[in-house]
Amino acid sequence: MSLADPFALCLVTIIALSLLGLPIGHAMIAGSIAYLYLAGLDMGTAAEQLLNGMYTSYILLAVPLFILSAEIMNTGSMTERLLRFCNTLVGRFRGGLALVNVVQSIIFAGMSGSAIADAAGVGKMMQKMMTHGGRYPASFAAALTAATAVIGPIIPPSIPVVLYALVSDASIGYLFLGGMVPGLLMGLLQMVLVVWRARRRNFPVEDPVPLRQIPGITIRAFPALMMPVVLLGGIYSGFTTPTEAAAIAAAYAFLISALLYRTVTFRSTYQTLLSSARTTASIGMLIAGALVFNYVVTVENIPRTLSAFLQGFDLTPTMFLIIVNILLLVLGCLLEGTTIILIVIPVLIPTAQALGVDLVHFGIVCVVNIMIGLITPPYGLLLFIMTNIGQVSLRALVRDILPFLYAMLASLALITFFPDLVLFLPRMLGYQG
Repeated sequence: MSLADPFALCLVTIIALSLLGLPIGHAMIAGSIAYLYLAGLDMGTAAEQLLNGMYTSYILLAVPLFILSAEIMNTGSMTERLLRFCNTLVGRFRGGLALVNVVQSIIFAGMSGSAIADAAGVGKMMQKMMTHGGRYPASFAAALTAATAVIGPIIPPSIPVVLYALVSDASIGYLFLGGMVPGLLMGLLQMVLVVWRARRRNFPVEDPVPLRQIPGITIRAFPALMMPVVLLGGIYSGFTTPTEAAAIAAAYAFLISALLYRTVTFRSTYQTLLSSARTTASIGMLIAGALVFNYVVTVENIPRTLSAFLQGFDLTPTMFLIIVNILLLVLGCLLEGTTIILIVIPVLIPTAQALGVDLVHFGIVCVVNIMIGLITPPYGLLLFIMTNIGQVSLRALVRDILPFLYAMLASLALITFFPDLVLFLPRMLGYQG
């Protein structure tokens, strides 16, 4: 492939425009249009691919709805009530607030589907709680908050899983189920690590919640705790599709916050809708650019060429997954996760299928890789978010996050080499893969 090749010029255009500050979605659309022009193809194909992909994919509606439900939770009092409930569960142990941080991420994972939303919303509250009065070092609190936020998009619902389902045609319901055990495993390893570090560094013990207050705290948190039940129950009972369940979750969060908790105002509702729209537009442009660029990749026959190339090495499924892990971990340090899912993974899927790798297992392995990339130095996005929220140096944050990163890599290795950790629950509910 020479520099005069249309595809090479397309890549150069995308990279150059991105480096000049143009959003990657816009850069991909511009580069793809340049390719169509240089290749002598109809440039209107770009608009056709964009419109067909964005307006005929019912599954994409789940993305803005999950974003909206997370925003409603963060503006209402659902978050505070759930944090108090988590504190009654584990707050009385040494390093209790750190354990609360992990537990709340596991619970909130069934509500928002976004690591960045968890870190910027609930994570900001946890950072303040943990550092208040000098209880925990700011760098440790920020590191733990970043590490626990990664659990959110692995345990359902999950925006990255929705996007993977879009590019792979795998079942969202089975993908959601496949993420349960890996997400809980990551949470368990993080809690073990917190307990070990709490003893080594003599973290404080919080005042236990009096027994007489526990029923009241639980009752006040119960409507919020029911949100994952409403969401996942609708999907797995067959009563709703994942997209319809996302709409019900957003409506449920709003009704609980407005009618029961009475913490929603017209102003906060407007701000919630505005924030959700901005986030959705940002993701939407990225998806649009990826759809057009994926057409270019298909025209160039790159997935099939790569599949034939890799099969020439006589790879086993395990060897292929190890290569994918290394590739995605490296890319996760440099690229935003949505970009990887929409651009890189579609190129790898034909090879995975040719080698007999289950697409549900492959999807969860890919999503876990991409989530780990959010906290992988030097360019993990959550690292930069938490340095801003926690007002700590990147160096101190990286030092404290490394043990959590190693624990997450251990969980990634387990689900890579033992597919049943991912496929156990889907097979219980009828998955034939």
